[in-house]
Amino acid sequence: MIIQIAGVRDEKDLGIIIDSGATDIGFPLRLPVHKEDTTEQEARELILRIPKNIHKVLITYLNTAREILELSHYLAVDIVQLHGPVSVEEIKKIKLADPELKIIKSLVVEKSNLAELTKTIKELEQFVDFFITDTYDAKTGASGATGKTHDWNISKKIVELSTKPVILAGGLTPENVGLAIRTVKPAGVDVHTGVENDKGEKDAALVSKFVREAKKALIG
Repeated sequence: MIIQIAGVRDEKDLGIIIDSGATDIGFPLRLPVHKEDTTEQEARELILRIPKNIHKVLITYLNTAREILELSHYLAVDIVQLHGPVSVEEIKKIKLADPELKIIKSLVVEKSNLAELTKTIKELEQFVDFFITDTYDAKTGASGATGKTHDWNISKKIVELSTKPVILAGGLTPENVGLAIRTVKPAGVDVHTGVENDKGEKDAALVSKFVREAKKALIG
């Protein structure tokens, strides 16, 4: 069971997420579109405060093994979530250099790109540990953290095609996460903006409800 809460601005956000029972905490850094929640130094200091039983995840659009490994090691994360167009060769280099670092590779869902995503799965599944489906926003060019859902039937097909666990992301909220899980049957879910208030801060009630609803659906 994977329940990842992404986007930590400060110690208050971090405390809310830790208290919620989330299994993974994501730190988006080196982003081409969105503004980072913290500096890399601040993220490192926050990561050091996370209990060992919660996975620490770097979410990034970096696409070279050298840069990805350098930042992952600096932050002391357990997992790196790759949203950029990373080649098979670069992902192989990451695995060879640090077999303990788990890799999540994004599959960005658009209206009719299942064939393309299927090809990506076949090319990468022996070298990554998880896939994550997310939403493309044509207006901003953002691949993920759009606050928008996509066609869950595509994600459902990806779950059926992949030999690796698939995490569902994209526009999830405490209100729709249960239905999303029952529809897609993923190994886990990821949320960022769907549990924030209008100031972009983590809302304790929304985070708690999201984790509770997700656990209920994943177990059931």
